[in-house]
Amino acid sequence: MGFDQYHEPPDELPAKTRTFARMIASLTEEAEAINWYEQRLAVEPDDAAKAIMQNAQAEEFKHFGMDLEYLLRQTPQWKAAMQAILFKEGDIVQHGKSAEKAEGI
Repeated sequence: MGFDQYHEPPDELPAKTRTFARMIASLTEEAEAINWYEQRLAVEPDDAAKAIMQNAQAEEFKHFGMDLEYLLRQTPQWKAAMQAILFKEGDIVQHGKSAEKAEGI
């Protein structure tokens, strides 16, 4: 049985790599759901429906954050890069250059 998240034969991958692939797939699905709600909210005229969709989108934000945090805990180099970029004021591109140094690139 093949899955889109695998680029190598799943039975040849260690369990940790398969879990990582599942979490990456989950992160992607949460991002897609956030996008879908954003588009629906942009065109929804009914306030009650819009409130429900906003609530649902907020749940997707939480799920995305939890998936990302799990992945960052598993990948120190990725975590170092994100710590150099996220939640900082100023030039995002410059923070990205700092992230390369943090990753050791």
